[in-house]
Amino acid sequence: MAPVSIFRHGADEEKAETARLSSFVGAIAIGDLVKSTLGPKGMDKILISGTKGAIVTVTNDGATILKAIGVDNPAAKVLVDMSKVQDDEVGDGTTSVTVLAAELLREAELLIAKKIHPQTIIAGWRKATQTARDALREAAVDHSNDQSRFQEDLINIARTTLSSKLLTHHKDHFSQLAVDAVMRLKGSGNLEAIHIIKKLGGSLTDSYLDEGFLLDKKIGVNQPKRLENANILIANTGMDTDKIKVFGSRVRVDSMAKVADIELAEKEKMKEKVDRILKHGINCFINRQLIYNYPEQLFAQAGVMAIEHADFAGVERLALVTGGEITSTFDHPELVKLGHCKLIEEVMIGEDTLIHFSGVAMGEACTVVLRGATQQILDEAERSLHDALCVLAQTVKEPRTVYGGGCSEMLMAKVVTDLANRTPGKEAVAMESFAKALRMVRTCLCSLSKDHTVVLLSFLLSAKNLMGTNMSEGTVGNMAELGITESFQVKRQVLLSASEAAEMILRVDNIIKAAPRSRVPDHHPC
Repeated sequence: MAPVSIFRHGADEEKAETARLSSFVGAIAIGDLVKSTLGPKGMDKILISGTKGAIVTVTNDGATILKAIGVDNPAAKVLVDMSKVQDDEVGDGTTSVTVLAAELLREAELLIAKKIHPQTIIAGWRKATQTARDALREAAVDHSNDQSRFQEDLINIARTTLSSKLLTHHKDHFSQLAVDAVMRLKGSGNLEAIHIIKKLGGSLTDSYLDEGFLLDKKIGVNQPKRLENANILIANTGMDTDKIKVFGSRVRVDSMAKVADIELAEKEKMKEKVDRILKHGINCFINRQLIYNYPEQLFAQAGVMAIEHADFAGVERLALVTGGEITSTFDHPELVKLGHCKLIEEVMIGEDTLIHFSGVAMGEACTVVLRGATQQILDEAERSLHDALCVLAQTVKEPRTVYGGGCSEMLMAKVVTDLANRTPGKEAVAMESFAKALRMVRTCLCSLSKDHTVVLLSFLLSAKNLMGTNMSEGTVGNMAELGITESFQVKRQVLLSASEAAEMILRVDNIIKAAPRSRVPDHHPC
């Protein structure tokens, strides 16, 4: 009997082994793509966009690389999404989680070739994940009760995070800068209060932390350049000359005098709007949209500082740190919440003039000014610093830490192997494959150093709990003495996300692609 297709014409279906092989190949390829960016010896990738102008990005951040590439394989898309979630959740570990998931699927492919059922593999993996998680929790240390040791932990975590980034050669400078910024948040973890500004020129070591808020805009002509005890109205309203904004409308007049009357009426309308704004008792007006010459002149006559065209992110962050609200209508001044700060003044950074707000209502607000030779360096420095800030903010909330350099992975692999030795049946084989995948993450780390990988791994396998890879010297060292510390939250999230994503892909036995939408001919072209 001939096979009957139940799908619409053009739909595609992959079954059983073909579907599983397709999933494995796609996921493993994604892991191999980002594997070379892992750790302190990782290399960068150059990404060139397909848009007009061909934007060039140089990065070794796993989430940035995977976001930029277009993948068609469904399993590969699962790993890309998992990397994005890892980036959103904890800010770091995006490469590690992708490599671990890919290694798990590489091991699963070998087990399936030995005729072990996927559900048996998943059952073993789940027990292995729980055991590894418990071992990680027991190995974690908490120094939050000792302020000096906790501060040292934060510095070490920032240094470890930045070791695999562009900022690795300046990690002492930037780790201190990141810790100072996060400690100003006083445990709130609200990274919106930390503003990052990129300015071309100088070197990376010229970057600094400014206690206040910097806005990359200009103050209006003939307006005060310095204000003390500022009352700030933050608005998103049209301050251009009011026009008839109905598409295709026209106004007919029979003399130039009536054109002048229309212009005068528009100016009067704008003057009324400015008067309503001034009734709020402000001395600084910041608008999301443009401010035309006439209202700018009116503000100057009233002695009010006016700043136009502040971007959405800048306006929202400014409203947050000054304690104000963004306003669009001005008929009820009593309902409007103004922002406040002690001093507004112009400052020079390089060759650019910026507006500095100090003494803002949210005392934890600060600005990181990044300097660098090229835009690509600045962009990558921002991504690197953002990862460090996210990890530190998470560590302040969840203060437990674990040791890095392969120490935690080897510890988890050891307890999973011990569990496999005590477990009867095929699940033990799955557990052993899980342990092997954990070791493979560290194998990638060691192999990138081009040193004696086998020797290093044999040392690590026989070493005690505190031993890990010293990548700078290519030896095995004590992670506690070297200060190679990582966030417990990041490690736990890597373990859970990778195992869940690999499990979901392993369950697949059918891939069905919908038929492409057919093009309907347009019989009524414009």
